[in-house]
Amino acid sequence: MADSATGMGAEIAEAIARGLAFPERTPILKHPDSVGLDSEDVFFPALDGTVLEGWFIPCDSARIVICNHFGPANRQGYPGHLEGWNSSNGVEVDFLPKYKALHDAGYNVLAYDLRNHGLSSAGAGGICATGLIEWRDVIGSLRYIRSRPDTKDMAISLQSLCIGADATLVAMTHHPSEFEGVRSLIAIQPLTGRSFAERALESMGVPDAIGHFETCIELLTSFQVDDYDMTRYATSVTVPTLVVQVRDDSMTREVDVQAIYDAIPAEDKEMLWIDGTPIRHHGYTYFAEHPQEMIDWYNAHP
Repeated sequence: MADSATGMGAEIAEAIARGLAFPERTPILKHPDSVGLDSEDVFFPALDGTVLEGWFIPCDSARIVICNHFGPANRQGYPGHLEGWNSSNGVEVDFLPKYKALHDAGYNVLAYDLRNHGLSSAGAGGICATGLIEWRDVIGSLRYIRSRPDTKDMAISLQSLCIGADATLVAMTHHPSEFEGVRSLIAIQPLTGRSFAERALESMGVPDAIGHFETCIELLTSFQVDDYDMTRYATSVTVPTLVVQVRDDSMTREVDVQAIYDAIPAEDKEMLWIDGTPIRHHGYTYFAEHPQEMIDWYNAHP
């Protein structure tokens, strides 16, 4: 990479940037039938035509929750318990118990893979833009549900995680009309790019390599680090919103997530801090283990 940084710091910064820009796909290891759920394999276009894959989990009701995921996970979760995917501190993330809880509480579920993840097609040359391109997938999921004869009249709520949460905030900024009638949003651990990069470099003992990271990420993606400042997009959120975050998350900073929350203009909003762990992935397993808070939120916004 063209930058004056040299040595180990430069190598680490480049590796982190490349891992963010071109994440390795993770396997879908389980399916809804493993928790007793019927499902339909579905595919639909994002706003730009990229083909997205997912599961439609039916329930005899007129309510649906559209769920996406964090990176580099997929609709089913993240195999953090397997060798080679250790960024989660060994935490396996399995979303299926969460989908089961939603179904049993009376909600249909659409769970889909973002582009360049799971079984969805590649888009933008395989670049992961942490929401700045993936917002097109969010619009595609809404339009898909509104186009199916059996779901077009359902009350829609959203559950968006990490890059999926960022994508949702960006989508709300670019196409606010698409979110008219959306009942509520749960945004789990939206991510600010600079905070993540600085924390990652600090954890590797090379905090001064942030300048080289900035150069690398721009050369790889054409986006600058501060383009990933989600506070500017949070100002477009008008639907009732619950933000969920591990307070002592080792991958970000409490103050940055608080700033995103504070920027949301919706009058109906809540912040749920998860205490007692520094592991970010515990935020992704939280509703699989504690589903009632999730159900209560959606039930309060019918």
